[in-house]
Amino acid sequence: MTGPVRLDPAQRGRAAETLVQAFRDDPAYTYVFPDEADRARSLRSLWDATIRFTLVYGEAWTTPEASGVACWLSPGNAELTFRRLLRTGFALPWVMMRFEGGARRRAMGLVGYMDEKHRRAMPESHWYLWALGVEPSAQGQGIGGGLLGPVLARADAEGLPCYLETETERNVVFYRKHGFGVLTEEVVPGHGLMLWTMARSPRR
Repeated sequence: MTGPVRLDPAQRGRAAETLVQAFRDDPAYTYVFPDEADRARSLRSLWDATIRFTLVYGEAWTTPEASGVACWLSPGNAELTFRRLLRTGFALPWVMMRFEGGARRRAMGLVGYMDEKHRRAMPESHWYLWALGVEPSAQGQGIGGGLLGPVLARADAEGLPCYLETETERNVVFYRKHGFGVLTEEVVPGHGLMLWTMARSPRR
C-alpha cells in the first residue's frame, strides 16, 4: 500500500463517500437509519461535516486514492464546544437537525451516552480516533493499520494515550492488534447496541 498522506480539503467529498461505504453496514448506523437510502444520504452529510471539523481541530489521514480515511481529534479538542462548532459553521448540528425525527432521537441518544463515557474514561490529554474506515473493495490490504500509524507514532513521541469507541466486535480484534485495550464492554441503555470503549497507552 502507498503510505498515508494528510487529507487535502479538496478531497473532502471523496473521503466522505469512502466513509459512507465503509460504514454502510455498521450496527450503529443501521440502527439509527434503518432505511438504506436514508442511511446513505444522511451519512454523506454527516461524514462531510465530521471531516470538516477534523480538518480544523485534528488530523485527517488518507491514501492518495482516498480509499481509506482516519479522523483524529487532537489533544484538548475532542469536545464539540459552541466555539468550535461556530468556527466550523455549525455543520455537525445542522446535519443532525435535518435527520428524520426518529433517526435524530436515536443519534442524539447514542452521541450523548458516548460523549459522557468518553469524558469519564479520558479526563487527561489524549488523541481521539473519531473515525476510521476503508471502502469495502480495499479492505484487508493493511490500509486501516497504515492510516493509524502517523498519529500513533506522534502520540508515542508525545507520551499521550489514544481513545476510541466501536460497536463492532470485529473492530475490537483489529484495534487490539494495534495496541488498544478494552476499557468497557456493554449494551447501551435504551438502545440495545453493544459498545466497546478502548484506549492505548503510549509506547516508550
